[in-house]
Amino acid sequence: MGTATDRRGPRAATVLRGLRAPRLTPWEHLYEPPAPPAPGALRAVFLGVSTILLDDGDSAVLTDGFFSRPGLLRMRFGRLRPDRARIDAGLRLAGTGRLDAVFVVHSHYDHALDAPEVAATTGARLIGSPSTRNIALGQGFPDDRFQPVVTGEPFAVGRFTLTALPARHSPGDLAPGRIDRPLRLPVRATDYRTGDCYTLHVRHGERELLVHASAHSLPGALDGYGADTVYLGIGALGKQDESFREEYWARLVTATGARRVVPVHWDDFFRPLDRPLRPFRTFLDDFTATMDFLTRKAASEGVALALPVLGRRADPWPL
Repeated sequence: MGTATDRRGPRAATVLRGLRAPRLTPWEHLYEPPAPPAPGALRAVFLGVSTILLDDGDSAVLTDGFFSRPGLLRMRFGRLRPDRARIDAGLRLAGTGRLDAVFVVHSHYDHALDAPEVAATTGARLIGSPSTRNIALGQGFPDDRFQPVVTGEPFAVGRFTLTALPARHSPGDLAPGRIDRPLRLPVRATDYRTGDCYTLHVRHGERELLVHASAHSLPGALDGYGADTVYLGIGALGKQDESFREEYWARLVTATGARRVVPVHWDDFFRPLDRPLRPFRTFLDDFTATMDFLTRKAASEGVALALPVLGRRADPWPL
């Protein structure tokens, strides 16, 4: 019969494993290569979580624009406000100071905290849900530059045609509900309630892509919409069972006809962007399980799998 010390040993080892962040080394062969300059060609820049810059040289669209990335203790026990120095550094990393649109996929702080400040700084219109509008009003963003989302209604930004489609937050939403009044800073992380969730469908010329941040899906939400590339949110996907992951892949990749998948929303957003990206610690998610699943599914269906590199200008359609 084991002693108390023997019984504590396995538990302690489990806790220590949970505190470790998986290494990216096994997946480095999937890194997106830098794209060569090409006038008029669309380039995508991954900036952590589901912040993605889409820029064709004439117009630029940014999803979310989350750069402040407050630490875990601040998020858990403190109050949040945008960090202007980190926002400026994030825009320099993106290589842009001017945007046409900032589209917020839902209103949690890791998507919407900085969006009004980013839009104000870059001259962009801010596009989002009523909850995102209340975040913007609380930060003094001019309401005449806010564009409410109408799901299923395409709208143009330069040569982009953007369509917001309904989506569902991943399981385990820690701040569900809506923001029903202007959110005055500073506020707690949980005051940034989900609001409405969206998938962003992007058409540029004859090519299409999806930015889908939350690892969940709604039956029928993407019916009639295709994509060559899906920027696929995988946060918390490693904690779900195999049937959940299979259904998620089927709805977002197989059903849309995508031939390329770029995982996003996998990095530990409690770390600032001046430190190397790493996946979440294992007690929060199982990045290895997710990547093993994606690798297996991509190989079985002939889909290219690519891991984005922070700040790198990449071709979303290299095939």
